[in-house]
Amino acid sequence: MAMGKQLLKPRWLLTTLLVIAGVVVLIRLGIWQLERLAWRQEFNARVSAQLAAPVLDLNAEVALDDLFDMEYRSVVTSGTYDFTKEVLLRNQVWDGQLGYRVLTPLQISGTSWLVYVDRGWIPYADGQLPARARYEQPGPVIVRGMIRRPQEKPDFGGVPDPTLTPGQARLEVWTVVNLKRMGVESGLNLLPVWVQQAPDAAHTGLPYRALPEIEITEGPHFGYALQWFVFAAILGLGYPFFVSRQLAAKHEKPIEFEPIQADSSRSMEDT
Repeated sequence: MAMGKQLLKPRWLLTTLLVIAGVVVLIRLGIWQLERLAWRQEFNARVSAQLAAPVLDLNAEVALDDLFDMEYRSVVTSGTYDFTKEVLLRNQVWDGQLGYRVLTPLQISGTSWLVYVDRGWIPYADGQLPARARYEQPGPVIVRGMIRRPQEKPDFGGVPDPTLTPGQARLEVWTVVNLKRMGVESGLNLLPVWVQQAPDAAHTGLPYRALPEIEITEGPHFGYALQWFVFAAILGLGYPFFVSRQLAAKHEKPIEFEPIQADSSRSMEDT
């Protein structure tokens, strides 16, 4: 009987369906890794272009619609901080110590816009006023840093920011930099991005400043994709050989051996 007919028998049908499903899943995993690779290549190209771009002056006329795609571009701006609308970013660690990052809205000189500036890390004990007031910078300031995108939701597994309690005007401690919600609660005319202030040799104390470490690599996605495709090929091409061997073994006629019987009459004569 042909192998195809054998595979339609109930004993083989379920196994065959499971193998087909397994091959499909493995191929899909490979395609997913290739999609991840394409996303990573696009990310690398975008970030590399922004890192190589000249410093952007936020006090000059800027196309707001373009700012979101300028993440990681160097910027400079000047203005005055509004410490009454300052917020904290929770669960921030510096040298193994828990604390906050301080985000303060900067009124950009010569414009109607404000931009939140991450002024750096402070210890957990200094998070509340009046302790935090020691880090205020009154008067006009010049800020150099990097454009960052906002987030509306935390990364997978993160805890979302709570809703306001009755009588609470706005949140002062956040999990992510949700500029859309911050703008609504504060009433500020915010830019659609925020600025992470760069370290400065003249500033060595708190708040501690740092820029993100950006990895420009393609990662292991191509290798993972190749691995899944190889697994799919092994399963898909190896299964017919496995079935063929099983069916061949089933139809092989076993060798029968006749039992040896003792000659009782001859034994009596010998005695």
